[in-house]
Amino acid sequence: MCTPCCVSQLACCCGSAACSCCCNCCPKIKQSTGTRIMYALYFLLVTIVCVIMMSPTVEQEMKKIPYYNELCEKVNAGENCKTLVGYSAVYKVCFGMSCFFFFFFLFTLRINNSTGCRAAVHNGFWLLKFLALVGCCAGGFFIPEEETFLEVWRYVGAACGSIFLLIQLMLLVEFAHRWNTNWSSGVKYNRLWYAALAFVTLMLFTIAVGAVVFMGVYYTHPEACLKNKIFLGINASLCLIVSLLAISPCIQKLQPTSGLLQPGVISVYVMYLTFSAFTSKPRETLEINGVNTTVCVFPFNSGLEGDKKIVTAFGTVILFGCILYSCLTSTTRRSSAALRVCRNSEPATERARCCFCFGDDTDDYDEEKSGSGQNVLYDEREATIYSYAYFHFVFFLGSLYVMMTVTNWFHYDNHQIENLMDGSTSVYWLKMVSCWVCLLLYMVTLIAPMICPKRFEA
Repeated sequence: MCTPCCVSQLACCCGSAACSCCCNCCPKIKQSTGTRIMYALYFLLVTIVCVIMMSPTVEQEMKKIPYYNELCEKVNAGENCKTLVGYSAVYKVCFGMSCFFFFFFLFTLRINNSTGCRAAVHNGFWLLKFLALVGCCAGGFFIPEEETFLEVWRYVGAACGSIFLLIQLMLLVEFAHRWNTNWSSGVKYNRLWYAALAFVTLMLFTIAVGAVVFMGVYYTHPEACLKNKIFLGINASLCLIVSLLAISPCIQKLQPTSGLLQPGVISVYVMYLTFSAFTSKPRETLEINGVNTTVCVFPFNSGLEGDKKIVTAFGTVILFGCILYSCLTSTTRRSSAALRVCRNSEPATERARCCFCFGDDTDDYDEEKSGSGQNVLYDEREATIYSYAYFHFVFFLGSLYVMMTVTNWFHYDNHQIENLMDGSTSVYWLKMVSCWVCLLLYMVTLIAPMICPKRFEA
């Protein structure tokens, strides 16, 4: 009984078979979904390695391992493996990961179905591809003229990371529209969907207003933090404007599904970016009663700053959650059409459901592989569900975005991953500009049908 399962897993790792879990109690999985999840796991694994490389806490703990220094010297990694930590090591590892995904971007260009040899490589041979990824990441440490490489690669990473951030913001706007459209489609069949829409919308705006009040109390001061006060007022006002615009009669006439759910999603994300920008801003001090006091920060009462570690961990989870969502969702047929990567000529048919993010591609499967392990549904016999090349290109951009984020963009000197939320002036402006770009993109989706109605008739 175990032999067929082992054979199938061996074919998954070393052959062209689609990946599946070695457990028949697991639910069926589509070939396209399983492939994307495997690449996402590779991406997440390298990201975790980069986080470890930027953590002095982990570095200190590693020194306690017996014969650790001797092992480092044998592999020519320097005393206590100094060459394997810090921003330069992260740059080299992310260089290898980005080269891996860029190679597959070129390798999978113009693939239309999963029956060819190149498609088989994309969907299988996971062990061999893992070894290739490890080899690419290790090869980065043997690049000559390190200083020149780091200087050039820094600007390449900043440019590509900014493009990925723009894609991420566009996907957020697309997600907000799709959420509202999907749940609104169920209103005519069941009024509970209308109640769910109203409840979620109310919760979103409650969170957004609460965030404005929270930041107004803790991140502003009557005699300091002028930028915080100005930008908090601007962002809150812009969120109010887009909310009123979304339910205005002129917008409702052309977009009947437009409502308050979309601006609610946008407002919450903008408030999160605003909060993240405020925490990334260099600290300001003010003389109060003859004592220099740090102002416009949350008053952590714990001596070990346990609350601050919770905020940092929460921000890290949101950050990498957004990255993985962008990498996986941007390659679906509908999201690609929304980003104008391809055109979806077929009209979208909505079926209201709570989880609607990854199930829109197809419901027709050509073949099912049965066995002692998990069943794999081959859903790409006729045509690919997503663009393989674009999928790898998004991961290529995401690799460089992770590189820049983990190393604090241009302020990498003496940076530590534990201080991820303690940014710099450049990070502060990057996040603040991201707020405005997100609001602008959403506003364009509302106004564009009024300017070019024929283009948006479908």
